[in-house]
Amino acid sequence: MSQSYMDQESEGYNEIRPTFFLGQHDSTRSETLTETQYGQVLNSGFGFVTTPITNEKFHERVVSLLQSFLLDAKNIEQAGSIPDPVVPPLTIEDTTLFPGTYTSGLVAYASPWIDLCSPNHVISSISRQVLNLEVSYANFCGVRSIIVPGPKRDVSQVGNNQGITQYARAIQEAFSVGTRVNIMIHIPMYREPGLEDKVALLSVSEDVSEATLEGQDIDLFSAWDSWHVIRSVCEYDSRLFVALKIPRVLPEKELQTRWFSEPLQYLTLGPQTFQINRAGHPSLSRFHQAMIFTYMRLKNAPYFLLCDVGPEIQAEPENNLPAAADFPSLAEAATQQSASISSNTYHGPNAYAAYLRHLEKQQEPLNDLEQTTLTNFQDWLQSPLQPLSDNLESMTYEVFEGDPVKYNQYEMAIAAALRDWAALGKPTSSPGGEVVIAVAGSGRGPLVTRALRASESTGVPVKVWAVEKNPNAYVYLLRQNQQEWGGRVTVVKTDMRAWKGPLVSASHDHPVYGQVDILISELLGSFGDNELSPECLDGIQHVLAPGRGISIPASYTAHVSPIATPRLYSDIRQRAASSVEAHAFDTPWVVRLFALDFVAQRGVPDRPRFQQAWEFAHPLPRATLAAVEARRAGGVAGGGGGSMAGAVGANDHNARHCHLTFVCRSRGVIHGLAGYFESVLYESASEAQEEGEDGKVELSILPENIDRKSKDMISWFPIFFPLKEPLYFPPDTELEVSMWRQTDDAKVWYEWMVEAFMWVGPSQRVKVGGSDLCSSRKVACLL
Repeated sequence: MSQSYMDQESEGYNEIRPTFFLGQHDSTRSETLTETQYGQVLNSGFGFVTTPITNEKFHERVVSLLQSFLLDAKNIEQAGSIPDPVVPPLTIEDTTLFPGTYTSGLVAYASPWIDLCSPNHVISSISRQVLNLEVSYANFCGVRSIIVPGPKRDVSQVGNNQGITQYARAIQEAFSVGTRVNIMIHIPMYREPGLEDKVALLSVSEDVSEATLEGQDIDLFSAWDSWHVIRSVCEYDSRLFVALKIPRVLPEKELQTRWFSEPLQYLTLGPQTFQINRAGHPSLSRFHQAMIFTYMRLKNAPYFLLCDVGPEIQAEPENNLPAAADFPSLAEAATQQSASISSNTYHGPNAYAAYLRHLEKQQEPLNDLEQTTLTNFQDWLQSPLQPLSDNLESMTYEVFEGDPVKYNQYEMAIAAALRDWAALGKPTSSPGGEVVIAVAGSGRGPLVTRALRASESTGVPVKVWAVEKNPNAYVYLLRQNQQEWGGRVTVVKTDMRAWKGPLVSASHDHPVYGQVDILISELLGSFGDNELSPECLDGIQHVLAPGRGISIPASYTAHVSPIATPRLYSDIRQRAASSVEAHAFDTPWVVRLFALDFVAQRGVPDRPRFQQAWEFAHPLPRATLAAVEARRAGGVAGGGGGSMAGAVGANDHNARHCHLTFVCRSRGVIHGLAGYFESVLYESASEAQEEGEDGKVELSILPENIDRKSKDMISWFPIFFPLKEPLYFPPDTELEVSMWRQTDDAKVWYEWMVEAFMWVGPSQRVKVGGSDLCSSRKVACLL
């Protein structure tokens, strides 16, 4: 069978796909493999192997210690009069794991018979001591990964919360013992009936019978609940991971996505996970395949651990001198190989490993964007740009310019605006009849190029002005005008808010400035307004021709959704602990969100998963601009008001507030808010629109709309507003998000808060949790 998979050629052999790393685990293995046996496993198609840390002799010694203590305790009437037993240190008879050349390639597996959850404090104490001994010794030997069997019962089961907290505390203690090891909790995706491990624990008599468990309803999220308690007690330690048991019957997508967001290190598959196809070979259902293909898109994709699927390991041969029979003739060797294949003792590629290698080749290849950009930026935190206070480097501009989708959309918007201008016969601001275009914040000039190209494609003549405050980019623009644009562009070095408009008369005494017909900018941030686009465009609007001037973009909206993203929370927590990034939890981070779980339910009437927070539109009404100027000039009685004490309130019109409600069907946790934006660059007013189109040229990074409005655009990643502490919520919860865009005329910042409510009657809710009021004021954007 395995040969049939191994012989298949991939049609796109030169295409890049995520790599499957396969490991082998044998639950009956009680001794560390010798180098020869280790080689046998590797030759069967595996890349790494698990090893027990202690052996059966140590197990027997611990059981004997427990039994003798319980016997002594029975003969003593006074409770607590004898101390708990202490497990003695390991001896050479207790283990076959030693430092060696291949030890760092082994994954240690802690003893499955310990019971960290036992309600008997003696048993739980002995179990905790055994775990610490094993972790400490494996750490000494050079092992870097240890898998610890997860709890057998979950926190949601009545009376078992104490056991899970005991387990979690033991894992936290193990981290202080093994200072250089990663710990993986081996836990099922959910408690699939009839497929739980049958392991004799130290506290066998206290186990719940299988018949009792089978009579209960399946709680799909109970195992995740237990994992959440463990990682919360361990304070989201970056060395704590999940070894996830894949069930035979997959649960609903909601639970699959929940585990997708967690720090997965291993996907473990046993024989019961596979089904046998018509040819008698192991295979996985198409649902399993789809889930695996999704998980393998993670930048830190999980490894596969095949459990109890072979190969059968041969005993180490004795060191006898070879005899003549050890060197058969070619004919004899061929006969022996045929016989071993027919008797299923042939030690070629493992059938299960070969199938996964076959599955590896069935993945969709990584496209160019995934290979070069998208995968590398997964869940990588970036501070938002401050374009008003910082001068960007050429490399930063070059990254922006690498997105053709955005600039194609801009060119379409400019061309549509020029066609409408000509079709409507609108007057221009140029004496020669050309449409005057200004590109505010030109950078290295990509929008200038697109404006000239739109003019050529529509046949509408234009005059273009490029306004840029960055003195270094200004030099580059002059070079572009000389070499690429043929001197057709007027380049101006100034802050756009200080620009007086196109120079019509160059008289030194009384220079005359004209107006702009179309104002183009690319000041949008991941949340639309987070890079101060409203303030910048307010400052330059005075040059726009009143009544007929066009702003591209015309409007933009901000959208939010509550999410679970444990990896990001762990990363931010580590940063906040350092003095360099003490305000990490106050920072709205730009990040390509990938390993996340959208906790809000889809399809709820009036409560969608993604909700609009607010909107900005340009140009502003002239009355609004006049009021702003009056405040700025001190023309409003009782100054010193505004949105913040001490400010005149000249930027109050750009403050915003929203209150949104999201419905969550299943229990879960959120770590913050995901922010997105959409923008209408231009909406055509021409009657010559193609049938069936609304005339809008749009940009969107909203997951539900990006493929429809601006497919494959990568210029903006989402923004993440973190919570200082994770917020856990029960099933059927309403999450209420309050958010503010604040300003004091000198800077702009955000504030956000999340509250969880649960209905207890037709007209009554109770608050079951809430976050602190978070604020980015300490890292605000400066005006």
